[in-house]
Amino acid sequence: MITCFIRYEIDPFKRDRFEQYARAWGQSIPRNGAELIGYFGPHEGSATTAYGVYNIENLAAYEAYRARLAADPLGRENYEFAKRERFILKEDRIFLKNMSLPHGAPMEKATKP
Repeated sequence: MITCFIRYEIDPFKRDRFEQYARAWGQSIPRNGAELIGYFGPHEGSATTAYGVYNIENLAAYEAYRARLAADPLGRENYEFAKRERFILKEDRIFLKNMSLPHGAPMEKATKP
């Protein structure tokens, strides 16, 4: 399993359009074969950085997924929406492997007597 991290530089005055774009991917990405972790937009700090994160089996599965996504009606519409509205200024994609697995159990909360 690999995780795709997409880093976006977005127009801070069109943040609502990026949010609409992210919600559409929330429907289209899972039905086309990737495990969507989520789309994350500015809340505090940078007003121009956003992320999309999803898991996929491997790079071959990624290529097949991208083809399905491009053929998906909602996927096509979302690509066109981003192109037309120009709220994405820059997009970088990187694939990473989780090297810390398996994770240990979380610490128990300290309780007062």
